Amino acid sequence: MEWVLAEALLELSRDPRVLLRTLCQGEASAERVETLHFLLQRLEDEAARGGGDALPEAAREVAAGYLVPLLRRLRARPAGAPDADPPAPSRRRLLRAAGAALRTCARLAGGSPLAAMLAEEALRDLRAAGAVPGLEGGAEAAVEVLAAVGPCLRPREDGPLLQRVAEAALALALAGDGEAAALAAGRLLPALGRGGGAALRAVWGGLVAPSGPGRVGPRLQVLSALAERLLPAPGEREAGPDARRCARFWRTVQAGLADAEDALTRKQARYLLQRAAEVSAEVSAEQGVPCTCGSGEANGPSLFWWSEEKKEELLKFWENYILIMETLEGNQIHVIKPVLPKLNSLFEYAVSEETGRWLLHPSWHLCVYKRMLESENKILAKEGVTHFLQLYETKVLPFSPELSEVAGPADRKWVSIGIETTEIFSCLCFSSSRRTKDFLLKWIRKMSSRQWCAVPILFLSKALASVPRCKALGLEGLLALRGVLQCTMATHQILLRGAAQCHLLHAAMNLVDVEEVSLSDISAFLMSLRQEESLGRGTALWTELCDWLRVNESCFGRPSTCGSLGLQETCSLNAYVKSLVQEYIRSPAWETGENGRMPDWAEARLVALMVLLAVDVEGRKVQHSERQRTQNVLRLFLEPLLDALAKLGSNAYLPLRKTDRCLQALVTLLRTCSPKGASARDDAVPPLLQDLVASTTESISSFLLRRLTMNELSSVADLDRCHLYLQVFAELAGLPGKRGERGSPILRIIAPLRNASIRHLQDTDSGLVPTLGRQVQRAVSMAALAAVCEVCAALDQTPELQLDTPDAGPPEQLLAALPLGQRLQKPQPEEQSSLLEEPASSPGWGRIAAQYVHDQWACLAFLLKTHRALPPASEGALLDPVLPALQTPAQTLQAALAALTVLPSDRVLPVFRCMKLLVPQLLASSEPVCIEAFDMAWKIISTLSNTQLVFWSNLKAFVQFVFDTKVLTIAAKIKGQAYFKIKEIMHQMIEMSAVKTGVFNILVTHCCQSWVVPAPEVSQGSFSNAADYSELLLEACVFGTVFRRDQRLIQDVQAFIENLGHECAANVVIEKLSSHTFSTKREDRYVRVCAVKFLCLLDDSNASHKAFVEDLAIKLLEKEALVSSSRTRCYVNSQQHRVQNRVWQTLLVLFPRFDQNFLNRIIDKIFQAGFINNQASIKYYIEWIIILILHKFPQFLPKFWDCFSCGEEHLKTSICTFLSVLSHLDIITQNLPEKRLALRQALVIALQWGFSHNFSVRLYALVALNKAWGMCKTLRMGELDALASVIESSLSQVESTPGAGNAKRNWQRIQDHFFFAAFHPLQDYCLETIFHILPRLAGLVEDEWIAIDKFAKFTDLPSGAGAHRYLSATQLRELRPGDWAQQDAGSHSGEADNRSEWTDVQKKVIPGRHAAPDADLELAFQDRAAKLGKAISRLVVVASLIDKPTNLGGLCRTCEVFGAAALVVGSLQCVSDKQFQQLSVSAEQWLPLVEVKPPQLANYLRQKQAEGYTVIGVEQTARSTALTQYCFPERSLLLLGNEREGIPANLIQQLDVCVEIPQQGITRSLNVHVSGALLIWEYARQQLGRRGAQA
Repeated sequence: MEWVLAEALLELSRDPRVLLRTLCQGEASAERVETLHFLLQRLEDEAARGGGDALPEAAREVAAGYLVPLLRRLRARPAGAPDADPPAPSRRRLLRAAGAALRTCARLAGGSPLAAMLAEEALRDLRAAGAVPGLEGGAEAAVEVLAAVGPCLRPREDGPLLQRVAEAALALALAGDGEAAALAAGRLLPALGRGGGAALRAVWGGLVAPSGPGRVGPRLQVLSALAERLLPAPGEREAGPDARRCARFWRTVQAGLADAEDALTRKQARYLLQRAAEVSAEVSAEQGVPCTCGSGEANGPSLFWWSEEKKEELLKFWENYILIMETLEGNQIHVIKPVLPKLNSLFEYAVSEETGRWLLHPSWHLCVYKRMLESENKILAKEGVTHFLQLYETKVLPFSPELSEVAGPADRKWVSIGIETTEIFSCLCFSSSRRTKDFLLKWIRKMSSRQWCAVPILFLSKALASVPRCKALGLEGLLALRGVLQCTMATHQILLRGAAQCHLLHAAMNLVDVEEVSLSDISAFLMSLRQEESLGRGTALWTELCDWLRVNESCFGRPSTCGSLGLQETCSLNAYVKSLVQEYIRSPAWETGENGRMPDWAEARLVALMVLLAVDVEGRKVQHSERQRTQNVLRLFLEPLLDALAKLGSNAYLPLRKTDRCLQALVTLLRTCSPKGASARDDAVPPLLQDLVASTTESISSFLLRRLTMNELSSVADLDRCHLYLQVFAELAGLPGKRGERGSPILRIIAPLRNASIRHLQDTDSGLVPTLGRQVQRAVSMAALAAVCEVCAALDQTPELQLDTPDAGPPEQLLAALPLGQRLQKPQPEEQSSLLEEPASSPGWGRIAAQYVHDQWACLAFLLKTHRALPPASEGALLDPVLPALQTPAQTLQAALAALTVLPSDRVLPVFRCMKLLVPQLLASSEPVCIEAFDMAWKIISTLSNTQLVFWSNLKAFVQFVFDTKVLTIAAKIKGQAYFKIKEIMHQMIEMSAVKTGVFNILVTHCCQSWVVPAPEVSQGSFSNAADYSELLLEACVFGTVFRRDQRLIQDVQAFIENLGHECAANVVIEKLSSHTFSTKREDRYVRVCAVKFLCLLDDSNASHKAFVEDLAIKLLEKEALVSSSRTRCYVNSQQHRVQNRVWQTLLVLFPRFDQNFLNRIIDKIFQAGFINNQASIKYYIEWIIILILHKFPQFLPKFWDCFSCGEEHLKTSICTFLSVLSHLDIITQNLPEKRLALRQALVIALQWGFSHNFSVRLYALVALNKAWGMCKTLRMGELDALASVIESSLSQVESTPGAGNAKRNWQRIQDHFFFAAFHPLQDYCLETIFHILPRLAGLVEDEWIAIDKFAKFTDLPSGAGAHRYLSATQLRELRPGDWAQQDAGSHSGEADNRSEWTDVQKKVIPGRHAAPDADLELAFQDRAAKLGKAISRLVVVASLIDKPTNLGGLCRTCEVFGAAALVVGSLQCVSDKQFQQLSVSAEQWLPLVEVKPPQLANYLRQKQAEGYTVIGVEQTARSTALTQYCFPERSLLLLGNEREGIPANLIQQLDVCVEIPQQGITRSLNVHVSGALLIWEYARQQLGRRGAQA
């Protein structure tokens, strides 16, 4: 149409100057300038044919008089200026048209002079616009001018100018922001590059110059635009740079592949890589010249190389590589997984078989793994890590520091990955070379540079510990390991945290070069460990550490500075420890103040740790440890400490901090000396240490008594000292051998300490102001009384029964000293005597007051437990007035409730203990108060659910008081509100267990322990609670939540660590730590284990037990029916499936206690369950229990036969269940005196169903028929001879089925099925089969497998003589699921070899070569439109990149329906394709089709842009515009990308705008036909709206 317009104008006037002058008049618009451009092009064609001598002058006039002023006006206005400026799309269109017209003018005017002048002016404007904010529009206009006139500049004459233009354009493009930068990269630089010479060299020099860590996107955009010049084909090659030989080029490409965040940048990198490979193949084939680009490393592998000899291998490598990188863009695992095996081929091509060295740099592989590991798809990241680890297991790869980068992002949470990482590190051959040291140090620092979850840090530590022993780490490495240790502390999973610490200590012993570190460095590292979680004395890890210290004792280096305690250490361990103790005891000169704060406990822990290590190291130097030698070594180390302790009682002038240090060291030594392992009895260190300490006990006792009773503690800081003194008191009182000794010094101070404390508490200080000193002494006295009570409870003594204490008064003195309603008042401010003394109004006084209340209730709990004979609850009864706290338990309980309101959650334990003793006495008479106590206590527990330290001890105390046997009995008897409150709390605790594993364990264990009857002499009354609260056992039998993936992972990892046993020291240390808090196993499985063991302990002869079992069985069946009737779909391993599974497991456990009368009540429900379509595991349990019922009680056989007489519609999903039961006919009829009738009935039923139309039913019927017929032949039942031929033919037919089809294979499989081949319903009846073997064989998730050792480990309940047999007596346990559930495989193996290796991969790029385009595409377009005689719109849809005929056919139909101007395709041959025709339905006959092959698209798009079209791409980029926000110009060209690759990177540079379709879902993109249809409709909708508005 434009060409016709130009011809029409020339017909009006043959003088071009008149026409040009006419067009240059009037207001400038895009349409006017485009018409001017078309006319200039037409005149240029005439000039080329020899006409138009006046054209150069006319062209100069148009350029100088019209276009240049127009562009100057556009350059002078800022982008987005108001009012006078046209809208941005129109402005860009006007700029582009003016630039195209100016380029034509430059050619007509003779080119260089005018072009040089315009270029100089535009270059000045470009630099000015870049320096002034807000003039981005000027830069855009300047770029348009430079792109227009740049190709007209002469390489030689205008070389400097070209170079300056290229440098400015490159700087603008690399800035990466705004339209001007995009124009410079997409239009100006390619235009300059096509001219070659100085401009191309300038651009290339700027691209490869060293620079900072700028964004890689703009650089790749420029390289993609210049790809044809930097990576030219053989026929197009000129003298110039070759990007393939530049390492900087390849590093940029790799950065785009691995690190770029946007898909467009990654696509540009893939485009450059693909073009480089294609060009290399063509160049080597034509010229035979190899190409090599080194990595810059000495003797390192090449970043890129090519040779004709290795052409096929290199082509295959890069084709696979690009395919993998393109597939990873999809981020969909089902698409990516088939491609992952091709990663193996990459390593095969990249590693030389002859030399074992890298042929291609491993950084290429690193790009692949980085893309996978940094993916948002966690499954893809896991696959990447797994593949990388398996690769190291299966292939011997050369050492590569680059691949150590993969370890950085490998923070995924899978046990198998961690194990594989460990195995790989254990197989790596490390040395003491500098490269190995750098690699390991880099690895460790990377581990410590990020925040880790519990599982990754555990397995990374385990992998590091598995590295073979080598001297690879110095002091820096040891410090880095300490940093990793700090990472382990971030998790609250104690077992995982402790195991990680153990592994890191192993790693330190394996990798540290002891000559580069000192003993002080080692001791500082050991102090980073938590001894209560990992480094426990007596464990295997402790022994290994001692051996390591013994072997390397003489090799440790000397420190350059003093140690942490100021000592200059020597190389000897003994000398170091001795010096360490001396420096620790020596008090610095400045520590003379009596009111200073407490020393840090860390130094005491260090001294105790090193002393014990040195003692054990010395003991391992001889084959048999000598007691006397150990005693001498201990005395040598501890002599300064013992001397100081011996002076405590006599020297009143010892510095306070020195006494604190000595007592801290004493407490730490006594607490940590006991071994944690199995050799505790044979260990000589604890008794020897206790003997040494015994010599100082007299002095320590005097010191403690003086400090605690003589008003010497008067500041807030002294309360911490009081806590230290009481710890020493408790430790010394608890030493073995002191309990029965009359003259023990520490026991002799109990009475005076108690009496003095009581006097302080009874002193009311009437009329005196409560000063800080007085209030501190009251707090100290109360704390001392609580400590006395705890010691007496531990020694099984009471205060009045102390030996050698004639002045010990009755307990009422202590009770009178416990004013439960009185609080510790805050002291009044007073003048401070020392700067170190804290002010009286210390903000921490609330904590002190809470501790005071806590200590009161600790004393009361001890006294209430000691004097259990509480008086009656009646408030009116006359009681002995000397026991005020015991006379009125209701008031005491009210005081307890008041105390709970003020006490912090970590101080409520003694109140719970008191309430446990008070509530049973008050529940019948004061139920509301007791309910209030339940509510308040549960509120405290529920708010503590995420607090690990105090939660479990408080929960255990809460359960003991709310679910006390007496409380449960009284509540059930009166059936009041307390009864329902207890049940409510019970259900709330079960709900809490879903998020806090272990809560239900404590509850069910406590209740089962209190309800079970272990011996005849125990009262039977407690078991009645089991019947009253049977819901607890019911929920316990079916308990088990479906955890989230992360929660299940934590459980799996904990199980993995526990299975390591004593090999992991954390198991030993934490198990002993846990035994002090609670012994109940916290794993969810132990709830059901406890319930099952409780049921196994019940006595069949006990009527109450029998009634309880029957009631529980009925409730289980009701729960199963309720779950079965749920509308929720029961899929495999769902919560519904698991609950049903657990119900039938429990019923199997209870079955031996069922008699015939009870079965008469439930048999119909059991048979009814068989009619339901259940999961496989549930069917097995139902079938098993039916078999057991029919075996034990054959009287139910008629009911069983009746099940087969139901209608086929009722049996269509359940008949296989009853046929499976029938297949065990030998077990069923075992107790029948006459079997013939049952056999006849079985044969008739099996034959009947053997002719079913359902193949599976026929198989099950044949199995039953085979069993019944075998029994008939054994009994020689002649009366069945008439059926013999039918039966034999039926069985022989299936046996002799010809071929290897599915029928014969399935018959063999069902015969090998464990339920028919190996399972024996009687011999396999045991807990192992019920809870482990059958769930495993039935395909249940491992969460449902309860190993038999779980029952043995659960020692809270005895096994009992009446328990079921635990272990299976048959070979069923040896079977694996694969033995009976084999998958059909290999059926198409014969065809697999003939298939292409690409059939399992969704290919994105299909390389090809195309012929040259037709001569005149525009004429072909016009001719086709004219023939159709149809009005066309201005929308051109370009589909040349689309491969599939179905998409092209659909687009053709869509374009025709909505009136598109034309559809551009890659080949017109597609219209003859049947798939195209099926979708297009003859639309191609009414729509202009234009053929433009993909290589011609770049020129075609430039041509259409020159005609005024806006090129619109359907692509997701950083600057994409949402379809809902975009306004389509009338002249729009819609470019659609390839189905897989999208729009190539070299074409994206030419797009005017990218439009993307807003998405709500997860799938990354739409089908290309759907995307095109949406944009075509939106264009049509907008155009229709405009026409309607104009009308």
